[in-house]
Amino acid sequence: MRLADRIAFLLDGVRMAVDALTANRVRAFLTISGVAVGVFVVVIMAAAVHGVNESVRQDVESLGPQTFAVQRRGISLGCDGTDEKCPDRKNPPILLSEARAIRELRDVAAVTALAVGSVGMKFHDRALENVGYEAYSPQWMETDAGDIQPGRNFTAAEEAGGARVLLINDSLANALFHGEAAVGKQVIVAGQPFTVIGVYEPKAGFLLQLQGRGNDKPRAIIPLETARRSLGLDIRQIWLRVRPREDADGVEVMDEVTAALRGRRGLRPAARSNFAIITQDRLLETFNQFFGAIFHVGIGLSAVGLLVGGVGVVAIMMISVTERTREIGVRKALGATKGLILWQFLIEAVTVTTIGASAGLILGMLLAALVKATTSVPASVPASGIASALIASALTGIVFGIVPAIRAARLDPVEALRYE
Repeated sequence: MRLADRIAFLLDGVRMAVDALTANRVRAFLTISGVAVGVFVVVIMAAAVHGVNESVRQDVESLGPQTFAVQRRGISLGCDGTDEKCPDRKNPPILLSEARAIRELRDVAAVTALAVGSVGMKFHDRALENVGYEAYSPQWMETDAGDIQPGRNFTAAEEAGGARVLLINDSLANALFHGEAAVGKQVIVAGQPFTVIGVYEPKAGFLLQLQGRGNDKPRAIIPLETARRSLGLDIRQIWLRVRPREDADGVEVMDEVTAALRGRRGLRPAARSNFAIITQDRLLETFNQFFGAIFHVGIGLSAVGLLVGGVGVVAIMMISVTERTREIGVRKALGATKGLILWQFLIEAVTVTTIGASAGLILGMLLAALVKATTSVPASVPASGIASALIASALTGIVFGIVPAIRAARLDPVEALRYE
């Protein structure tokens, strides 16, 4: 068969499929809806995972690709809380003296000690409960991506003296001051007066939002020693953020930090480290594992939708075969082979599922665009997601359309011509 004949045959199959859908609109709608829902779930999950990965990657770049954390415990998705599976539970806390020792290493540019907590705040008659805050050492701007505008950072002298000063983000400023200038105002924090010295805007948006520390919620930044003295912060819960020098090798710096901490803690060569080094790559890997699991759940849900659509394909195609029995007999009497009849009905089945896939794909892309426009997640449908959706729909049409197609191909032409 020539290429032109093949194309004409293909288009003829598509036309017949559209005619069958038009003639049986209710059945067609149910079939298309099932496929559309399955594809929609695949597309929106792919867009969400792609957007989250892109957001985390941008946040990691803004914090510095070589910056790493030193924590009491590592991060793990498989820990069930028992000491046997979570030996990190027995690790001693990170100490401020250890932060100072790391800061003295030759290839370390900056070290920030930090901890988190929550506290009530009040300005005149506006009171907020459980406002989250980060308590930092004075060098925190050297390891954190963000801007202070307007205002300034607290000084080393203010931190060492426990000065009651704080920085706030835009959300907290709006909640307390309703658009008024924030710098210089006094707020009551845990019953004590604090002076606002700056408004801080972080650059690492999505990563902090997942940790509950994003700019979308009221947050404050308080000197570490001030939080210890005035707010009762337990500094045994601190962790460190370390930024190597630009000309240093990140892996070598992590080895230096590991050796320094093991030496200070008196660990023998064979003993495991009782602290954790968290790199940006490890953080990305953990997020990929988490969102990968969510994506697989979404794939399972989409499979249910495709199954519903597939059952509809079987039903609508079996009915189509029955209604067109005489037509099939005429085609066979005129010389149509079993292969041509089989191919014609498979084209019709794939056309039905492709229409459903297109509808689900368009809805998914529209929702992804809406998420991108209204949130900090750059959700978008990757090319692989589009290809996967179309391939899945085509396979659904083939798998579920093969039985009706085989039935049509096997019809005896004489019996088919006698069918009323």
